[in-house]
Amino acid sequence: MHQVTRSMTFLSVLAVAGSLWAPLAEPLAAQSTPDGFKAEIQMQFEGSARKAVMLAEVMPAEKYGWSPGEGVASIARVYMHIARYNYMYLEQSMGITSPMGADAYSSWEDDVTARFQSKTASAEDKEWIVGVLSASMDHVRDHLEPMSDSDLAASTRQYGRQVQKWSVMLQLVAHMNEHLGQSIAYARMNDVVPPWSR
Repeated sequence: MHQVTRSMTFLSVLAVAGSLWAPLAEPLAAQSTPDGFKAEIQMQFEGSARKAVMLAEVMPAEKYGWSPGEGVASIARVYMHIARYNYMYLEQSMGITSPMGADAYSSWEDDVTARFQSKTASAEDKEWIVGVLSASMDHVRDHLEPMSDSDLAASTRQYGRQVQKWSVMLQLVAHMNEHLGQSIAYARMNDVVPPWSR
């Protein structure tokens, strides 16, 4: 009797372990996008995109070349870094070609760094940078909106790993949030209050 009970217990443990392991063994391509992911990522993206552009708009032009220290990214460079990666993630990991090409967006950060080493940013410089940042947000919006759950569940590669496309969008928002936080700190150090905190 004890032998039968032990055998049944062992089989029960195996059955439970098998049921727990099964989802992990499911192929990446067969996995689905998390429920409600698209709406959630759109909401998170919109909140961060709106704040990044608002902050760029209220930052005085003459502060765009400001940096907290030698060798540290300036205000302008951070905005261009966000814009660059908005295009780059979609192009490299989702096959969505940027309107200006990788060579153009890959040079933005170095361009503004060199430009503001020798002169103070002008109103025209600020307008251009805000325009580039805003356009990068529109680029993401325009391509995320028509995507279906199956589009977002499709397999791709990012940073050498096989991932699903929804993971690329998650990385894009996480990256933007990292540098939005940096931009908020820069604004506060220059006595600029973020508009949503007023």
